[in-house]
Amino acid sequence: MKLLLFSDLHRDRDAATALVELAKDADVMIGAGDFAIKRKGLADTIEILRTADCPAILVPGNGESVEELTQACRDWPQAHVLHGTAASVAGVSFFGIGGGIPTTPFGDWSYDFSEEEAAELLRPMAEQDVLVTHSPPWNCVDIDGSGTHRGSPTIRQAIEANKPRLVVCGHVHDSWEQTDRVGDSVVINAGPRGVWHTID
Repeated sequence: MKLLLFSDLHRDRDAATALVELAKDADVMIGAGDFAIKRKGLADTIEILRTADCPAILVPGNGESVEELTQACRDWPQAHVLHGTAASVAGVSFFGIGGGIPTTPFGDWSYDFSEEEAAELLRPMAEQDVLVTHSPPWNCVDIDGSGTHRGSPTIRQAIEANKPRLVVCGHVHDSWEQTDRVGDSVVINAGPRGVWHTID
């Protein structure tokens, strides 16, 4: 299965249009959150993405809530919006969790969760093939411009416990398009240009 991975479009219509073009060669596209900016412009970005002719797995970022993303995708039948939930596409299983984890310093507009809240959302996760998160795991593709790790220990623990083949994330812009591992799990901080990954 050929996967097109992306995150953090932040209302960039040109980037969204380019991803739709790339998706012509994809079996599934995976969007790891932040389609909007501060809860604005979500519908415009989704309107472009939904023209892609392949299934999509999406999680909310901290720039939009799961309710807002679900509503924006109501006319996109091939989209699966995940947040503490799972879906299966062509025999490959996906689990997703969105939002900023841990809580960000950005204020009331940011869709955030504490590590404790994240643990509850991740509790239903089984040994799915792919984990899609907005926030990266701790100490893995999570270093910001100051050199500080911004990832989530709870997400890392879920990866270690459930061993997905692939983890797709975003959120920390300075680590876009970087790949690392947690155990045998490949972890990719995707970014808005799109990253290809193939799983058997």
